[in-house]
Amino acid sequence: MREEEIEKLRGVVRDCVTKHLYSSAIFFADKVAAFTNDPADIYMQAQALFLGRHYRRAFHLLNASKIVLRDLRFRYLAAKCLEELKEWDQCLSMLGEAQVDDNGNVSDTKDSNVMYLDKDSEDREINISSAICFLRGKAYEALGIRPQARLWYKAAIKVDPLCYEALECLVQNHMLTCEEETNLISSLQFGDEDGWLSSFYLCFIKKYEKENVVEAKFRDLENESCKSDHSGPSFLRTLKTNTDLLACKAEYYHQCGEYQKCFELTSVLLEKDPFHIKCTLVHLAAAMELGDSNELYLMACNLVKDYPQKALSWFAVGCYYYCIEKYEQSRRYFSKATSLEETFSPAWIGYGNAYAAQEEGDQAMSAYRTAARLFPGCHLPTLYIGMECMRTRSFKLAEQFFMQSKAICPSDPLVYNELGVVAYHMQEYKKAVWWFEKTFALIQTSLSEMWEPTVVNLAHAYRKLKMYNEAISYYEKALTLSTSVSTYAGLAYTYHLQDDFTTAITYYHKALWMKPDDQFCTEMLSSALIDEARRGYDPVLEFR
Repeated sequence: MREEEIEKLRGVVRDCVTKHLYSSAIFFADKVAAFTNDPADIYMQAQALFLGRHYRRAFHLLNASKIVLRDLRFRYLAAKCLEELKEWDQCLSMLGEAQVDDNGNVSDTKDSNVMYLDKDSEDREINISSAICFLRGKAYEALGIRPQARLWYKAAIKVDPLCYEALECLVQNHMLTCEEETNLISSLQFGDEDGWLSSFYLCFIKKYEKENVVEAKFRDLENESCKSDHSGPSFLRTLKTNTDLLACKAEYYHQCGEYQKCFELTSVLLEKDPFHIKCTLVHLAAAMELGDSNELYLMACNLVKDYPQKALSWFAVGCYYYCIEKYEQSRRYFSKATSLEETFSPAWIGYGNAYAAQEEGDQAMSAYRTAARLFPGCHLPTLYIGMECMRTRSFKLAEQFFMQSKAICPSDPLVYNELGVVAYHMQEYKKAVWWFEKTFALIQTSLSEMWEPTVVNLAHAYRKLKMYNEAISYYEKALTLSTSVSTYAGLAYTYHLQDDFTTAITYYHKALWMKPDDQFCTEMLSSALIDEARRGYDPVLEFR
């Protein structure tokens, strides 16, 4: 067969692949390879077999080729076949021997003389060494060797910053702390045209810095977009409205506690792209915080219908049942989510919280400990373990876990609030005041209703220190955020301690109006009334 006829057949194979006619592609690729016995055509046949899900046959074809150990393309595709067959040890063996240090630098590899026989292409390509590092990471993660997986994911993104999947695994699986993520991005060697990508990665990683720092990252991305644009403002406008970027912003709003703002943004995004997975997860989290059970029900139904094999779908079902306080059902679906995808961190946290909601501490602790082991870069498991220790009044142990959580994420105000609560319970009131004030220093937005308990806690601590004016000031500040029995009771008791019985009686009445059977307020109201009556009684007048 003439060369031009063979080239036409190659074109047929490529066209069949683009049209997803894989059986046709396999048929014609087999004939081309038989005619030429060219390594490139054998590779094309193996690709067609792989895309047609004939993994064992594709691996046999590649492995039978004498070039498989000399051409990285052949070796990588053979390893991908083994990945699909879940033969992880063989997959690592096929990829060859290599070592990686703690910074993600690959060394001592025997692949230095291996060829890469890809045809010349005008398109920009991801370095195949990066793809191999990424596949090594996936294999180690599947084998449960997560420290090695973390190192190989770091190596993949360092070899080629365009390997986004490696960064996605590191971030979504919480393999790195906030500081480690930032250091990794700063160590990457981006091309001159990739300034926007560097800025995007900084927006994608954890957002625990101060408000002005995070917002500066989003501005930098827009500025880089402007620099990268050579055809007018259309590229900038496109990136400003890009769903991935706006999902990052929604995640930031959730992190700040602006749940309504987050929910509104994700609602708009899901109208534009109803199947955006990251946006869907943030939307579910915001709906949970807002207690919107109707939205959770609708989302869960749609997800289970469209993605019955995804952990996210059953996590959504668990969220719905948790929201309506049916914790046993919620645990069942959170458990199903973790069985489908062990590295889905929200399901592990939800699983533990569902047990904690019914004060089943041992099971909750087991779930949190598993999450802490699987996600070393996530501070929430150790934070919740500390909360469980608090519930059992193991204050010293709780403090240790809160400090571990603080070491992973030194900028989450909730961690500092819990440290303040621990100090208060241990009667270290000055220390408690310090932690609560530190909490307010770290809150990235203006105080909202969710921080009302912290304001009350600080007022309680000041009252214990007999700094009554400061205590009253914070109680009154708490009342501007939300009205609660504990705030009115605390304010009444503070005035009572200052012998301002009239004002104390007023606030005791307000507290009892909200909760008529409150024993503390009932007893203290009686005491205040007696104290006020005694003050108004003058024994000299009785003798007259």
